Amino acid sequence: MPTSSSSESELADLPETPDTSGAYPRLSDEQIMLLRPYGDLKRLAKGSMLFCAGDRDCGLFVVLEGRVRVVQEDDPDGPPRVIAVHGRGRFVGDLSMLMGQAVYVTAVAQTDVDVLEIAYDRAKEAVAQNQAIGDLILRAFILRRSFHAGLGIGLRIIGSRFSADTRRLRDFASRNRVPYRWEDLEEDAAAESTLRAFDISPDQTPIVIWKGRTVLRNPSNTELAELLGLREKAPPHAAVDIAVVGAGPAGLAAAVAAASEGLSTVVLDAIATGGQAGTSSQIENYLGFPAGISGAELADRAVVQARKFGATFMIPGEAESLQRFDGRFAIELTDGARVEAHTVVVATGVRFRRLTVPGMDRFEGPHVYYAATEFEARMCRANPVLIVGGGNSVGQAAMFLARTATDVNVVIRHDDLSRDMSRYLAERIRAAPRVHVWNNCEVCELRGDERLEEVVVRNVRTDERRSLRATALFVLIGSEPHTRWLEGTVELDEHGFIMTGVGLGGAAMFQTSTDGVFAIGDVRSGSVKRVASAVGDGAVAVRLVYEHLVRAGRR
Repeated sequence: MPTSSSSESELADLPETPDTSGAYPRLSDEQIMLLRPYGDLKRLAKGSMLFCAGDRDCGLFVVLEGRVRVVQEDDPDGPPRVIAVHGRGRFVGDLSMLMGQAVYVTAVAQTDVDVLEIAYDRAKEAVAQNQAIGDLILRAFILRRSFHAGLGIGLRIIGSRFSADTRRLRDFASRNRVPYRWEDLEEDAAAESTLRAFDISPDQTPIVIWKGRTVLRNPSNTELAELLGLREKAPPHAAVDIAVVGAGPAGLAAAVAAASEGLSTVVLDAIATGGQAGTSSQIENYLGFPAGISGAELADRAVVQARKFGATFMIPGEAESLQRFDGRFAIELTDGARVEAHTVVVATGVRFRRLTVPGMDRFEGPHVYYAATEFEARMCRANPVLIVGGGNSVGQAAMFLARTATDVNVVIRHDDLSRDMSRYLAERIRAAPRVHVWNNCEVCELRGDERLEEVVVRNVRTDERRSLRATALFVLIGSEPHTRWLEGTVELDEHGFIMTGVGLGGAAMFQTSTDGVFAIGDVRSGSVKRVASAVGDGAVAVRLVYEHLVRAGRR
C-alpha cells in the first residue's frame, strides 16, 4: 500500500491500492447506475485536482475510467505523501464530505479520468436514499478516517507532553475524530527544528500546523474547530424551534427526530459529538449491531443522519447560562456566542469524577485518562496500564487495551466483578491472560519522576499496599451531572440531576419545572444509564417538544 513520500516521477503510474480492510470497496456497475442520477459525468485531464486539503462542501467522485491518487501535501517544499490510488469503480472521498467539514487529503487525477461527480448536498441525499450503497460508503469513510488517524494524516500538533494545553488540543482532536500527528518537544528533535523554521518561541507552544502552511499558536478549541469546519454558524433567523444542549446519544437522537419533523434544530456540545458513549471502543448490547459498534462510529452515523435533515452543529459550544425572555430562551455560551430557541432539550449528560490522591496533579493530563479510545491506546502501546472502576466502561476499556498493552490491571473496591458489570464482560475479563483484577482495592498514590511509573493500591480490608507498574492510569469511577449552568432555572435533585415530570404525569416525563425546557439521558434524575435508553429519551422527548410548539402557536 503506497503511503510514503515519492518524487513526481515515481508518482507517474502507481498501481491501484488493494482493499484489504473494506476502506476501499469497488462499486458494481449496477450500484454506479443507481448513483448516476445524483451526479454529473466529467472528463478530467491528468494532473487535475478533484479536491484539495482544506476544501469544504466538496463532492464525492466515482472513478469510471483511469486512476486517481489521494495524497497528503504536508510539506509545501517536498513531494506529497501518497495515501491511496483508486481505479475504475472506486469512489474518492472522506467522511468530512458528509459533514460539511474540511477534508484532510488532496485527490489528483493520476491519468486522464472519467468520473461521476456527486455534489455535497446530492451526496448526502444519495447516502440517505440508497440504504445499501449509503451504508457501504459511510462505512468506508469511517474506516478511512481511522486509517488516516493511524498514519498521522491531517493536523500536526507540536508541544510538550507535560503541557496541559497540548493535552487539551490532542484530546479535542481525538474526541472529534480529527486525524493528526503529535510531535513531542521532549523527545522529537525535528519538532524543535520546526519551531525554529517558523520562528516560534517555546512560550507560544503548543502549535497546530495545517496543510504545512497555516500555523496556530496555542489555539483555543473554538479556533481549531473553525479552521476545520467543525463548528457551523447558528441559523440566521432569530430563534430556532429547538436547541439541543449536549451531543451524546440522547442529544443526537433528539436532533435526528426533531430535524426529521421539520423543526429548525441547533445542537451544542462543549467538546464533541458522542458524549461518553463516543469514547467507548465497543458497544455490544445496542439493538441492531450484533457484532458491536464503536461509540465513535455510532456518533458519526447519527451526525450524518441529523445533518441530512438540516440540523446545525455548533461544536465546541459550551452552555454557560439559560435565560427566558419574550416567550423564548437564550443560551449564552462560554465563548460569548448566543443561541435563541423556542424550546430547549438538555442532554448534557455527566462528567467524569476525578481521583484526589497524591501525584494526581503532576500526572493528570499526560498520563491520566478518562476514556479508552484509539488515541489513548496508541499512547500506551506495549506498556502496562491500570484502570480504576468497575462498570461496563471499565470492562470495555480493559478488553480494548489488552490488545496492545503488556498488562492491564483493574482495581475495584469490592470483591464481585459482576456486581456493576455485565456478566459477558466480566467473564471475558476473567479469561483474558493480560488482564488482572485487584479486588477490594483502591488507588492511593501515583509515583514517577518525569512520567508515571507506578500506581500504589491499598487493600481496603487488610490495609496492605503494593505498587503496580503502569505508564497510564484510566479513571472510570462514575460521573456527576453537568448542570451548574442551570442552577436557579430548573429544579434539580440533591445530587444535581434535573427533576422531570413532577406533577405532570407520565406522558410529560421529560418536561422540567420550566415550561419549554426538557431533559433527557443521563442528566435526568432517575434515568437508566444506558445508550439505548438515552436514544429512546431523545426520540420520545421531541414528541413533547412538538406538542409544546403547537400549543404555543409555533406549529
